[in-house]
Amino acid sequence: MNEPNATQAPSPAILFVDDEATAVKYFQRAIGALAPVVTGGSVEEGKTLLDAHADSLAVLVSDQRMPGEYGNELLRYARERYPHIVRILTTAYSEIEHTVAAVNEGQIHRYIKKPWDITALRMELKQALEMAGLRKERDQLLREKLSVLQKQTIAARIGLIRTLSASLIGPERFQPVDTYLASAALAGVQNPEPDWLLMDYADLVAAESRRSGSFGYAVAAQLASLRARLAGRGAGDAVAALAEVLAEGEGEGEGAVRRDGDALVWGRAAALGEYLGEPVNKDVSAQHATWLAGLLWLDEAGGALKGGREGDAIVYRVAERTAEFAADRLAVWIEQF
Repeated sequence: MNEPNATQAPSPAILFVDDEATAVKYFQRAIGALAPVVTGGSVEEGKTLLDAHADSLAVLVSDQRMPGEYGNELLRYARERYPHIVRILTTAYSEIEHTVAAVNEGQIHRYIKKPWDITALRMELKQALEMAGLRKERDQLLREKLSVLQKQTIAARIGLIRTLSASLIGPERFQPVDTYLASAALAGVQNPEPDWLLMDYADLVAAESRRSGSFGYAVAAQLASLRARLAGRGAGDAVAALAEVLAEGEGEGEGAVRRDGDALVWGRAAALGEYLGEPVNKDVSAQHATWLAGLLWLDEAGGALKGGREGDAIVYRVAERTAEFAADRLAVWIEQF
């Protein structure tokens, strides 16, 4: 097995996988002047090399017939995990069925039959390297664009939280929004990243609208239920009341929320950032809707919660409501996330 020199800056390399030592030497001699060549002798070794060096690999060339598995299994593996790598199948056999399958499944860019024509082989590999370079530039531009879209997504989600609070308990009431966003920050929420291989921007907008609409409806329904259920219970009883209703939203054995004396303890901090931080294809749980509804109910009851990290948990205790917030408070939160 030949691997890149880890002490050198990575440059676009070609991974060649073939169980015949003669073919490996011949390929290295013919192509080595174009780019660094990494070699493996089996499908499993090829997978290991892909996993270890995917960032520096631009092209994968795999023989078809090797011990254990066919080369198109390696090409499929590369397509699913490292789609930026240009994939080429080569073989000395007339295996049209496997070749057609590889083409139809999008596993390969080219099929090159052995024995190679050296001039043609070099031309194919040069074109493959150029294509890989163009893909890299395209992917960089796409990442920059998507980072903006992801920022817009989380800003829109924060805006929905504010809109829900304003519509359900009044536009002047910002305390539950601030507590909710502070909790998400404590949970370590980061920008949600959709799987852009499975959806385009139009899909994202539609899915985001459905997800946010469902969440908003669930919060409104939970708040109505809490108003009826907790009628007569005030802010002084907030920890016990919220621990009770939040625990009901858990699956069996989860134990994410519990009461500990005068404290409400979230043992699974990530649950606090569920709406803001999860990708669009993951629905928001009933428990998370109850959490926001509970903060809205508590504000109506004249109280608030203040949270802080204690080990792996986030712990809340009853606190006084903040009377006023700066006009740019929401913008500050959006910038923070």
